[in-house]
Amino acid sequence: MKQKRALRQPHAMLACVLGLLAPLALLLPWIRQGGGSLGGLGLLTASPQVLALRPLAFFGALGFLFSLYALFSKNRNAMRGLAAAAAAGVLAAVYALLTAKATADASLTLAEPFFVSHLGPGLWAFGLLALATLVLSLMALRQPVAYVVLSSMAAVWLVPVAWLLLTAFRQEPGAYTPYVLPRGYTLMNFSRLFTETQQFNFPRWYMNTLIVAVITCLVTTTLVLMISYAFSRLRFPSRKTYMNVGLIISMFPGFMSMIAIYHILKAVGLDQSLVSLILVYSGGGALGYFIAKGFFDTIPRSLDEAATIDGASKNLIFWKIILPSSKPIVVYTAITAFIAPWVDFIFVSVIMKDNYQNYTVALGLFRMLEREHIYEYFTRFCAGAVLVALPITLLFIKIQKFYVEGVTGGAVKG
Repeated sequence: MKQKRALRQPHAMLACVLGLLAPLALLLPWIRQGGGSLGGLGLLTASPQVLALRPLAFFGALGFLFSLYALFSKNRNAMRGLAAAAAAGVLAAVYALLTAKATADASLTLAEPFFVSHLGPGLWAFGLLALATLVLSLMALRQPVAYVVLSSMAAVWLVPVAWLLLTAFRQEPGAYTPYVLPRGYTLMNFSRLFTETQQFNFPRWYMNTLIVAVITCLVTTTLVLMISYAFSRLRFPSRKTYMNVGLIISMFPGFMSMIAIYHILKAVGLDQSLVSLILVYSGGGALGYFIAKGFFDTIPRSLDEAATIDGASKNLIFWKIILPSSKPIVVYTAITAFIAPWVDFIFVSVIMKDNYQNYTVALGLFRMLEREHIYEYFTRFCAGAVLVALPITLLFIKIQKFYVEGVTGGAVKG
């Protein structure tokens, strides 16, 4: 029968002390405004509408009780309870942070509008103490702390994604609500994107983006792979000079050149067209050849030499020998090129100007957030954001293995 390992007493003692201190953070200032301050307990008792602090206070009190129990009993179950209460306290602190404006406004005690800069040290102290208690209690239990902490961080990272999904299905209009969970759910936000197109033609924008993304993906992938193979395998005059020039140019932010690019496109009659977007994205993406070159450098040159002896040309070697063994970097280059048109806002806003029909989803969805539209269209904006993320997410899940191999530079060395 497997014997239970004893607690690590120093870690257990320190976890209990921090667990006792965490609820005391409610006594610290949580909101500082106009020279005055309001503590956590003051907010909690200010109004029955302040819901965000109730789970925080509950789990803080629960952790306090488990800390007392574990401190005197040195019981593993008490330490497990403390770890669970601390984990719940961390999530409650994140929830309170996300709903800080709702909590402050619901208190009805503030003389002026609330901003995040008005947050006092109380909330931050509680969150840090709860996190430290969780880590130390897990160390006391001899559990893999790294996995738990990383999982907690991943959960925090997923909070905005979950909020976006909830808002996309929310029945109530408006950009701001004093609560997190919707009071009603509907699919109309998605259907209206495709049926009510007089003001915002989302289907047209979505198709524009898809066309630009697919063509850009094909052109950029071809250019990047050919340039990378040439720099990796061929030796020619000024080779290093060209590589250094490409490296220096790629270090400059793209928006520095957008005005010049716009005037060049306008001079040749390509402004406000999808072709101009394809040219801009493909030309900029071609400079990202460094990762692909590093990948090709790992492929043995003996493959090229053997094919050359058999009479194969450089062109044949590239298309028939090197590319089939370079699927990871091909996938990596393709997916990065495909994502760019979906997320770019700066270039499309400069190039398209007021050409409404040639907008991409990034610019089109942004128009829904203008002051005169945000109340009615915010939930539809979130629904559109979900639809934008859907093809990219599915594509990434499907080819994740090759994407990771492309980033890490792994190649077949046989």
